[in-house]
Amino acid sequence: MTSSDPTVQPVPTSVVERVDAADVTLSNPKRAVISLGSNLGNRLETIQGAIDALEDTPGVRVKAVSPVYETEPWGVDPGSQPTYFNAVVLIKTTLPPSSLLERGHAIEEAFERVRDERWGPRTIDVDILAYQDVVSEDPLLTLPHPRAHERAFVLVPWHDVDPEAEVPGRGAVVELLSVVGREGVTPRVDLELRLPE
Repeated sequence: MTSSDPTVQPVPTSVVERVDAADVTLSNPKRAVISLGSNLGNRLETIQGAIDALEDTPGVRVKAVSPVYETEPWGVDPGSQPTYFNAVVLIKTTLPPSSLLERGHAIEEAFERVRDERWGPRTIDVDILAYQDVVSEDPLLTLPHPRAHERAFVLVPWHDVDPEAEVPGRGAVVELLSVVGREGVTPRVDLELRLPE
């Protein structure tokens, strides 16, 4: 594409300013990191639907979306379930962690997530990985996610969206990733998730 292509126009400054202004309507927003996974149905469409549902939540703005990765299910026999698509999103939110958790569960229910068995197949899994620098042992919502630091399918896309990220109380994502490795986390460069408009 050349700059003479009339269909290629820079984004007007006024639009950029409006987007930035819209962002400050969240008064004192907090950073949160959310992991999305799906291994049933149209996995890509479901994850995109969950991202859109997060964006549609009052008090939530989706700021970044990772590439899509394909992984084997965790904690089950190889080949016993379909593979997962995984992604990580960064959000800014004015919701407290408990409300964000409720919203995550509501999104799972909307996509008919069934919780029959631990590590069972699922249409969508919405997990809060981290919320600001909060460290909490609350059994309803442990922060950061208690297994995030040891799961490549979480750390790889998290590193993509935030290379400087830290897992509160555990260290830098890049260092944790160097310990865990990237094995079994396959980039799906043919697939793409959209940042909501």
